[in-house]
Amino acid sequence: MSHVLSAVAWPYANGPRHLGHVAGFGVPSDVFSRYMRMAGHDVLMVSGTDEHGTPILVAADERGMTARELADLNNRMIVQDLVDLGVSYDLFTRTTTANHYAVVQQMFLAVHAGGYMIEQTTPAAVSPSTGRTLPDRYIEGTCPICGYAEARGDQCDNCGNQLDPTDLGDPHSKISGETPEFVQTQHFFLDLPALADALGEWLDDREASGLWRPNVIRFSQNILEEIKPRAMSRDIDWGIPIPLDGWREEPTKRLYVWFDAVIGYLSASIEWARRRGEPDRWRDWWNNPDALSYYFMGKDNITFHSQIWPAELLAHNGGGARGGPVGPFGELSLPTEVVSSEFLTMEGRQFSSSRGVVIYVHDVLERYQVDALRYFLCAAAPENSDSDFSWPDFVKRTNNELVAGWGNLVNRTASMIAKNVGTVPEAGALEPVDTELLDHIGQGFEDVGSMMAAHRQRAALAAVMRLVGEANAYVSATEPFKLKGEDQRERLHTVLHVLAQAVVDLNTMLSPFLPHSSNAVHTALGGEGVFMPMPHLEEVGDLDEPGRPTYPIITGDYSTMPAWAHRPVVVGAPVGKPTPIFAKLDPSVATEERARLGLVAETV
Repeated sequence: MSHVLSAVAWPYANGPRHLGHVAGFGVPSDVFSRYMRMAGHDVLMVSGTDEHGTPILVAADERGMTARELADLNNRMIVQDLVDLGVSYDLFTRTTTANHYAVVQQMFLAVHAGGYMIEQTTPAAVSPSTGRTLPDRYIEGTCPICGYAEARGDQCDNCGNQLDPTDLGDPHSKISGETPEFVQTQHFFLDLPALADALGEWLDDREASGLWRPNVIRFSQNILEEIKPRAMSRDIDWGIPIPLDGWREEPTKRLYVWFDAVIGYLSASIEWARRRGEPDRWRDWWNNPDALSYYFMGKDNITFHSQIWPAELLAHNGGGARGGPVGPFGELSLPTEVVSSEFLTMEGRQFSSSRGVVIYVHDVLERYQVDALRYFLCAAAPENSDSDFSWPDFVKRTNNELVAGWGNLVNRTASMIAKNVGTVPEAGALEPVDTELLDHIGQGFEDVGSMMAAHRQRAALAAVMRLVGEANAYVSATEPFKLKGEDQRERLHTVLHVLAQAVVDLNTMLSPFLPHSSNAVHTALGGEGVFMPMPHLEEVGDLDEPGRPTYPIITGDYSTMPAWAHRPVVVGAPVGKPTPIFAKLDPSVATEERARLGLVAETV
């Protein structure tokens, strides 16, 4: 058994989550975490809402709210989306807790004490009409590297390179359209060049492990070629104060949101341990050299997880060119793997809330089954290349694979057992056709499990669905519905027993992908209790500021996860007439949903 940290990208609290978000961080991390728990590992899955930065201020101003009010509102919305999606966090918290502030400030002081946080004068973009500092993300222009006309002042989404606003051609404010003025201001920079050699050695070691997706390791190594100090503070009044004399008194100087957000993985782990009453338990994942850590995100976040966060950890550990003492949290482990997905597009276009190219999670879950959405996002996962969400494809996959494949197998198995026996029957002598199916499914635990461990979830799901197809073919081959004579009763019972066993084992393999329906399948075949535990929302107070308003967290008890292994079916378990577990979608669904998006009708 290993200690496994599932560190899931922190959704930004400027609005609800769309399908592109959860395809990159939400569903893949949950499938992996559920599998690893079932495989016997001690998993800690943490994340929360990222709530600082100028975009929150801009959005709050537009709505006539304070930044705190908007963060509170969107935090609740995002928490509800992720609970409804079934993402099994041990703790999903937020970056505006006193605990997070304290951990971030301790990390800053450790990095500063080691000499890796340096002061520099740098140009800052200011709105000529308001005098307000513009965030890098809100300055747009032409990328000097690839020529993309809509590059941001912090990063080009087309080529993925880090940028500064002064790098852009024809820079202009995305808020007002005006050309920003650049003024000189003093800020703290993370001295990445002093950490470059250590980062390079770590990345080379990661490449040698063969674990990382090729596109992720190549991109991560390429950004080291032109590494330079990176600003870690901003001219803004919404964020974490800089804990140094002469700086903490400055009302408009704060730590940069991307310095504080990645530290959330550590602060959330510490908060989880504190809430359990075991304040040092987090160290099992962070100070343990044998622990494994996996960071889940979309490809636009690779830089911050394969460069910025590892650099902060190395600086805290005294692992750069300047050496230095180990910080207050002890020797912190660097990521085992950065599990980055490519983009999920929508009807051939990149998801963008600001451009109206968007399908929100809560809208889909209001109208369709949650596991139908999870199935599509896993089957069409953008693991190594971009993939597309289209409503016609969603309808086809739901009807042709989930309903006609898996749902049909479960329904016909339970129906035949209910009609002919009423309980799971005992098997007689097995014939070659029986053992062949059971052997193939039994081997599936090893084959599918190895894919899951390697983050090949799309291939893993396809492998399970092939076994579902074999089980459906077994029904056609054995024709239990024709075994009606008394002299055929033993054979009928054997076939139904084999089918019940196949469904039970396939349900185990599908449960990380389809946790909600796995509970229904478990019940349909006579199972008792909850098969796959689910997360829940819990209202809590701040650990260190009891007077603050309560807020929701996601947590859960996942200790009763079934084992990733063959489980003998229970002979005699009652099986009643089933109801369909998955709902077939009318082809008109695709037309209606495309019309909502203003797209031309397309037949299914």
